[in-house]
Amino acid sequence: MQNATLTFYKIVFKARDPMIPKNILENIPEVLSEELFEVIQTGTGVRIERIVSRGYASPIGFWYDQEGHEWILVLKGGTTLLFEGQSTAVVLGPGDYLNIPAHTRHRVEWTDPDQDTVWLAIYY
Repeated sequence: MQNATLTFYKIVFKARDPMIPKNILENIPEVLSEELFEVIQTGTGVRIERIVSRGYASPIGFWYDQEGHEWILVLKGGTTLLFEGQSTAVVLGPGDYLNIPAHTRHRVEWTDPDQDTVWLAIYY
């Protein structure tokens, strides 16, 4: 990440019994001033996270520039992403997914301020 300092809430989930089902749309904090990142699972060369956003946008001038690929799926809510060099933003809603290749600079332009936007992100 470059060009700005961001504060993220990051929770690493460690289940005592991995065979107990969980619901990705539950246990969302009522107060959420920043994006919430929760590691759901990790493995060799892969990390799966739940991201929760509510009225979030990347700071002005900030671009994500990640070492690995990122595959995202919007499960609830909505978001708009902007990719460096493109003039039109990509709008994603429930069920929409997108693969972002490594080092593709992008930013979150908008997430729904009236409801949670819940993402599933797979980094590989």
